[in-house]
Amino acid sequence: MTIKVGDKIPEGMLTVMGAEGPAGITTADIFSGKKVVLFAVPGAFTPTCSVAHMPGFVVKYDEIIAKGVDTVACLSVNDAFVMNAWKDASNAENILMLADGNCTFTTSLGLELDGTGFGMGMRSKRFAIIVNDGVVELLNVDESGFELSSAEAVLEAL
Repeated sequence: MTIKVGDKIPEGMLTVMGAEGPAGITTADIFSGKKVVLFAVPGAFTPTCSVAHMPGFVVKYDEIIAKGVDTVACLSVNDAFVMNAWKDASNAENILMLADGNCTFTTSLGLELDGTGFGMGMRSKRFAIIVNDGVVELLNVDESGFELSSAEAVLEAL
């Protein structure tokens, strides 16, 4: 079942790149007591994600933060090494890069995408959520393109 507005973010563990290498981070660490914009992509370094989706959040980061957001985070079903390399390649140093390598958290949200037919395994649908103290305030899921989950759409909702 897909998460919806008003639902609490499920407990889970994601991975970030720390000073010593990959490190776990809980959903409580990410969302508790904070307003978070989380956008998810099917894959780091994929065309739409790298050329259009991520750059929008990099460019609009300050505007999003100015709306009272504590954290802007990007989620993908990739490992922390790939997410860190993508952060560097995208000049996304302010964005919290969250790796969901086994698609566990994404599946708990009900937002997984079966890319096995394309040789990509299980992935995340493209979406954006606004979470306030662990509760979903906005959920925009794109079935194609990235208009609903774009930085511009998130800014409009804030």
